[in-house]
Amino acid sequence: MRAGLRKRMADRRQAEARGHRGEAWAAWWLRLKGHRILGRRVKTHAGEIDLITLCPFGPVCFVEVKARGSARAAAEAVTPEQRTRIARAASLYLASRPTLARRGARFDIVTIAGLPRHLPDAWRMDG
Repeated sequence: MRAGLRKRMADRRQAEARGHRGEAWAAWWLRLKGHRILGRRVKTHAGEIDLITLCPFGPVCFVEVKARGSARAAAEAVTPEQRTRIARAASLYLASRPTLARRGARFDIVTIAGLPRHLPDAWRMDG
């Protein structure tokens, strides 16, 4: 039993480290595209947002980062429940920042399967 628990904890640490690396890659990729990083792993009462960026001359982008074996698997890993949670967290974030809220919001996905791939406007808040 103890060995199983140690294995699960080690797997969890590896997954968290992989997530940190993926988010670092995604932030780097978005900066190359001109985005300004406003926050990483931003926590609200509704949940955590991987990255929040400011698109040049555009909206505030709430970015979910997924690292998987393929870009398609990564994009499909963002479930409807996660989308709802991220949208609620984004609403809370913007409610306390009216200046940013005026710029509008967009929900993006960055997949990490080899090189990062940015999927802008991956879903809408209303559905």
